[in-house]
Amino acid sequence: MWIAFTLLAALMQAWRNAFQSQLSAEVRVAGVTLARFLWAGPLAALYLLSLHLWQPQPLPAFTGTFGGYVVGAALMQILATALMVKLFQLKNFAMGAGLAKSEALVAAVLGTWFFGTELSGLGWVGVGIGALAVMLLSSQGHWRSLSPGTALLGLACGSAFALTSLWIREASLHLELAFPHRAAWVLLGVIALQTALLLAYLAWQDRSTLRALWARPRLVGLISLTSCLGSIGWFSAMSLQTVPYVKTLGQVEVFFTLLLSALWLKQPVRVNEFLGLFLIALAAIIVIWF
Repeated sequence: MWIAFTLLAALMQAWRNAFQSQLSAEVRVAGVTLARFLWAGPLAALYLLSLHLWQPQPLPAFTGTFGGYVVGAALMQILATALMVKLFQLKNFAMGAGLAKSEALVAAVLGTWFFGTELSGLGWVGVGIGALAVMLLSSQGHWRSLSPGTALLGLACGSAFALTSLWIREASLHLELAFPHRAAWVLLGVIALQTALLLAYLAWQDRSTLRALWARPRLVGLISLTSCLGSIGWFSAMSLQTVPYVKTLGQVEVFFTLLLSALWLKQPVRVNEFLGLFLIALAAIIVIWF
């Protein structure tokens, strides 16, 4: 079941990234970040209500530890999304998404160091291949033109997403509920907090960005819908399986991303960039199966 949820999440995330890439050409970073959560909250609440109507469960007992993980995950995902939007503005859509996919590799490292996840020797080979792929993706076609700044931005984005995922799983494990109810509660808590924080910030500092989002209801709605569906997939999968395994299998997103970039956004992908995406997928396969 976790594999099916992961594939759903990867497909939805590829579409969400494509929509966000479009919006980032017209709206500031904070606005593009908010678009991810704006209408996702009501959808997450509807999903949770549907689960309780289908299979009633008692209300969970929320603890301070649970709240800490939810707050940390919410803030880190906001940061990660903002960094990813910056990547879209520095490079094309496929490469921005590819650099952000260092998340799976960082999750494997952090999961092993701090969360008790074990990787085999070949698993660490996969991590090394993925690191090479990230460096390749940050180049402009030649190794001599490798951009350390772009690579670091990609790694920072991936690290923020990795911490988000690890804390989401920990929050889910602190709820004594059946699957998928515990994942749905975490999803609603994270999205509600993110929406409130970003709305408050923009209402105080940048109301023009809120007006820009209001003027693009279809694109904002598509971003929120695909984001919510993707989050349901990620949160559910991570409630059933450890983060490194979920995120490495989720690297199938790079193929969805490549197809969307070439066929829908009409953005060319160079040979070295295609190789980088392929290496990330290869790293994922090694980490998962070996």
